[in-house]
Amino acid sequence: MAKRLGSRLFINKLSYFTTRHELKTLFSQFGVVKDAKVIRDPKTLRSKGFGFVTFETESEAQKAMKAMNGRFVRARMMFVEFANDRSPEIDSDS
Repeated sequence: MAKRLGSRLFINKLSYFTTRHELKTLFSQFGVVKDAKVIRDPKTLRSKGFGFVTFETESEAQKAMKAMNGRFVRARMMFVEFANDRSPEIDSDS
């Protein structure tokens, strides 16, 4: 039996200037984005350079990962992979 990967993606190496709205817009072309978060340091409120995007379905997440992994956004190559279920919830921008 194949392991389900889920519909939540971990996005790493984001530009520190990428916003939640921009992240959602970038990934919306692959399906319905239920949630997008850019993780921020709780003290400084600066981006930590990573975030999460949650799709409605696993197949949408797979399409997005294949298309966006290694893509340059704001002059930085981002890496996209399926998120672990145990990823910590950290303060994010709204």
